Amino acid sequence: MTNKILRHRYKIISELGKGGFGTTYLALDLDLPNHPQCVVKQLAPSDPRPEVFQVAKTLFEKEAITLQRLGEHNQIPRLFAYFE
Repeated sequence: MTNKILRHRYKIISELGKGGFGTTYLALDLDLPNHPQCVVKQLAPSDPRPEVFQVAKTLFEKEAITLQRLGEHNQIPRLFAYFE
């Protein structure tokens, strides 16, 4: 996925890691000045069953909403966006 641009905003630089629920990438945010680095998480559960995907998606969305509610703090990752 290197060099792919997601949502006309995030340019994937490299893969940081892969786990049971998906892949994490290092990216550039092309919408912000100086194109700062950011992290993009792609939800892709290793279990192909639809019910597993739905549970993973629900948990992923809850994590995103929680990060939005927490706001900015130097010990908590800042959420720029989440999307399908």
